[in-house]
Amino acid sequence: MGYANVPIIAFANVDSPTKFIDIAIPCNNKSTQSIGLMWWMLAREVLRLRGSISRDLPWEVMPDLFFYRDPEEVEKEEREKAEAAAESQMVKQPDFVAPDKEDWGADAAVTDWAADGQPAAPAAAPAAIAAPGAAPAAAFQVTEDWAAQTETSDWAAASAAPAEAAQANTWGGSTQW
Repeated sequence: MGYANVPIIAFANVDSPTKFIDIAIPCNNKSTQSIGLMWWMLAREVLRLRGSISRDLPWEVMPDLFFYRDPEEVEKEEREKAEAAAESQMVKQPDFVAPDKEDWGADAAVTDWAADGQPAAPAAAPAAIAAPGAAPAAAFQVTEDWAAQTETSDWAAASAAPAEAAQANTWGGSTQW
C-alpha cells in the first residue's frame, strides 16, 4: 500500500519488477493489443463485481475500443469508407456492351435447316450433291424414317444366340433359375 492507502495494481510480465506492487495481474505487457485486451477484461470484471452487468449475458463492448488509435489514422479510414460508399452508389457502365443485332437473314422463315443458309428448295427431297471429279459417296444413306433402316439394330437378339450356346457347354448347372 502506498502513502494514501491505495493498493497498486499492475499488469506484470515475467520480467517486470514487483517491488512496489500490491496486486500483480500476470499478462503480456509487451504490445498495445495485449494491454488493451487486459484493460477490457479488467473493466468487464470490475463491472461484474459491482453488479452493473450480469455474468450470464455477454458484454457487448468490443475489446478494440480499448486500443489506442492515432486520430489521423481514424480520419483516413473514415475518408476511405466514405469514398468507397460513394463509388458503390454511382452507376457504373458495364464492362461489356453487346453489339447491335446483326442481320443474318433469319427474318425469312427457314423450312430446311440442312440447307445451311441457302434458300429453301421447292418441296423436292434433298439429294446428295457430289462435286465434279469427286469419288462416289459411301453406300450409307441418311433417312428420316428410322423404321426403314436396312440393318438389324436389335443388339440384344444378336447377342442372345452365343449366350445360349455357351450355356449348353456348362459344367451341369441348372439353367432354370
